[in-house]
Amino acid sequence: MAQKLIASALHYKQNPHADALLGKGKRIGCIFLNPSLRTRASTQIAALNLGMEPIVMNMDKEGWALEMRSGAVMNTNTVEHIKDAAAVLGTYFDVLAIRAFPSLTQKEEDVTDFVLHQFIRYAGIPVVSLESATRHPLQSLADMITIQEHALKKPKVVLTWAPHIKAIPHAVANSFAEWALGCGHDLTIAHPEGYALDAAFTQGATITHNQAEALEGADFVYVKNWSSFNDYGKILGSYPDWMLREKHLAQAPQAKIMHCLPVRRNVELSDELLDGPRARVQQQAENRIYAAQAVLAEILREIG
Repeated sequence: MAQKLIASALHYKQNPHADALLGKGKRIGCIFLNPSLRTRASTQIAALNLGMEPIVMNMDKEGWALEMRSGAVMNTNTVEHIKDAAAVLGTYFDVLAIRAFPSLTQKEEDVTDFVLHQFIRYAGIPVVSLESATRHPLQSLADMITIQEHALKKPKVVLTWAPHIKAIPHAVANSFAEWALGCGHDLTIAHPEGYALDAAFTQGATITHNQAEALEGADFVYVKNWSSFNDYGKILGSYPDWMLREKHLAQAPQAKIMHCLPVRRNVELSDELLDGPRARVQQQAENRIYAAQAVLAEILREIG
């Protein structure tokens, strides 16, 4: 399925309106429980390219506070239960797209994607993840498209941890590892001790605490921060030397730099790399449109 979606996305990148009538008469509800720039804009554009009508709601600002737990006595700050809200949205739309970050405190709920699955459970229509507690699939599909556009056979791909000023979710790193391995790439993951990802996403990758060793001969270097998984949601150390600079890539002359954005410049990645010829971050961002378009087209064909 991954290769099929990548091929579809590359087709749409060359022909954005090739299926402009596919979604005629269909609506997609894009429900954001957390902030977004690329995900929101790219999903709307993708839907419009397919003839769908996208409607966006920022639930943290424009909707009622949602209660997610069954049997809850709603006598505190929640106003509407997910059973009711998702069921209503399911009658208004043909497809739902949900963005919901993890708590980074309730590990058991986060690893089961509790919030996303509550929407799936009660909406009764197809639900697309626009990032959940554990995965960011449309971002990772865009990343795989970006790598494939360079037409390298069995590229060496490195996912390297980067410093940050606050605790960051694992979804992008998890998804990137899962998709890179699923696409057959040679994946190395580099991070300081204590920052191991959930092993469910990294089986088959080479894992090291030596960033310099990991970067040798890399074709693509994906830079991303994440908090501790084992000591859940915690920052165990800042490790400023892990911020990627040009000097770190002396043994990787062909390496292209990737990041999902937004990026904290000169904390995660140096200006010299982000503004230099190695950077592929804008290419990734553009490919978000066609990743979303490929997925939505697949869903539209299924629902008829």
